[in-house]
Amino acid sequence: MSISIANLSKKYGEQTVLKDISFEIGEGEVVGFLGPNGAGKTTTMKILAGALSYSTGSAKVCGIEVKADQLKTSSMIGYLPEQNPLYADMYVKEYLLFVAETYHLGKEKEQRVNELIDKVGLRPEFHKKIGQLSKGYRQRVGLAQALIPNPKVLILDEPTTGLDPNQLEEIRSLIREIGKDKTVLLSTHIMQEIKAICNRVIVINNGEIVADYSDLSKIRAFDENNLHLEVEFTEEVQVEKLKELETISDVEIISDKHFILVASADIRADVFDFATKTNNKILTIKTVERSMEDVFRELTK
Repeated sequence: MSISIANLSKKYGEQTVLKDISFEIGEGEVVGFLGPNGAGKTTTMKILAGALSYSTGSAKVCGIEVKADQLKTSSMIGYLPEQNPLYADMYVKEYLLFVAETYHLGKEKEQRVNELIDKVGLRPEFHKKIGQLSKGYRQRVGLAQALIPNPKVLILDEPTTGLDPNQLEEIRSLIREIGKDKTVLLSTHIMQEIKAICNRVIVINNGEIVADYSDLSKIRAFDENNLHLEVEFTEEVQVEKLKELETISDVEIISDKHFILVASADIRADVFDFATKTNNKILTIKTVERSMEDVFRELTK
């Protein structure tokens, strides 16, 4: 496994920010780490990158415990933090050569930096100082520096925050391309990010893993324990009577004839029986497909 976390906990004083979390990410996966602000995404990523200690549990990168050999695991990770720490007064190539020197690339550093300048699309701007670049190009510089050691695992913390729509698509395309030959863990609280880049999503809330979808299509599928059924009758219906139907857990009122029924089983036959017994008729009845946004709100509310 590229990343393996088992029963990991982290406290800041009396506050527990990670609560016994566990997940694994295999080689070549592009995984979205989804959750609201303050959920524990950045803390988890900093632990994997070796920037934070952890209270209990295990955090491994490519089978090596981070605590046991932080130097080794750090060499396998390219890390782009949310606040991209760049030297604004340095020229783009100058900065990347400086980073390459810290990895002791020797004679290879010039070739490696030139390759990455082309790979991340920095060639038109590489002669400028970093402080003169747009936010999108600064993110490209951050990605390039994370890729310099040719890491097996790339950890990206909110990599598209603050970008305009054109910059967003450019960075997403770049991450998709990088993800073809590297394991990528990408934190975000933006649904579109998951749809555009990832092939799996792990959801964290209040320091706990609340969902793990290896097939994103299942997020929109109907949860057999949480079915949503839209029903419109010809005549007014008493909500209390509807709630008496077995397995219904909630009724959302659209009008006195139109409802969303939430149930733990397929209740369409029961609804037809209900209409017959109450001398009513059904105009429409259909299952409601939940969006990723709906699922996110349900998991993190």
